Amino acid sequence: MKNEEQKLDNPVWYSLTETQMPFAVEYNNIKFYKPNYCSFGGFTDLDKTLAGCDQYSTLTTNFYIVGPKPEFSESLKINKELVCNQMITSTPINIEIKETIIELQTNNETDLFNLVNLVQPGYFKKETSQLGSYYGIYKDHQLVAVAGERMKMNTYTEVSAIVTHPEHTGKGYAKQLIAHVTNKILNENKIPYLHVVENNIGAIKLYEKLGFLTRRKISFWNLTINDNG
Repeated sequence: MKNEEQKLDNPVWYSLTETQMPFAVEYNNIKFYKPNYCSFGGFTDLDKTLAGCDQYSTLTTNFYIVGPKPEFSESLKINKELVCNQMITSTPINIEIKETIIELQTNNETDLFNLVNLVQPGYFKKETSQLGSYYGIYKDHQLVAVAGERMKMNTYTEVSAIVTHPEHTGKGYAKQLIAHVTNKILNENKIPYLHVVENNIGAIKLYEKLGFLTRRKISFWNLTINDNG
């Protein structure tokens, strides 16, 4: 299991090598998600990242490399480094589910896309919802909270898009959705993990209360086109 856990140090690479291989594009030994699904890349050989990043930038001009800082040409620049806590749990979350949680289907995709991009703009693409199962809570025909699955390996599934509409926070929706998704992953004999920006103290405290522990820090390097390159 220790060798399996080390795959979490390179979650994009191993997700695209294992469960999510159909979503991969590979350039010179650096693997990326097809950009309409997710704009993340991962690598195992630092020396080969420069050409791969250049090639992927012809598909999308704004993307992330997850893990060590990559090499890149003058045509690109680092827009920002997001340092995240990578958190993990192996324990079911035993809380009362008071709300009606539904699995979101094709007819919910627009609601899902709009809500996630309202709260966390830029990460959730038109086809991100095809990477895993997503669940939501509706109130008065409005989608007000969601959570779902993004990166998937043989042993691990990432809990992602934990989002509540700003007008509906503080009602326990996120907590119930995290429990629902986490327990579903555990019931599949897989281990849930997530990423949260290290200065999002409120979210980290919530995840810790639900049993998640910080495994490590991991960087998301945001690369964009260098207009001066």
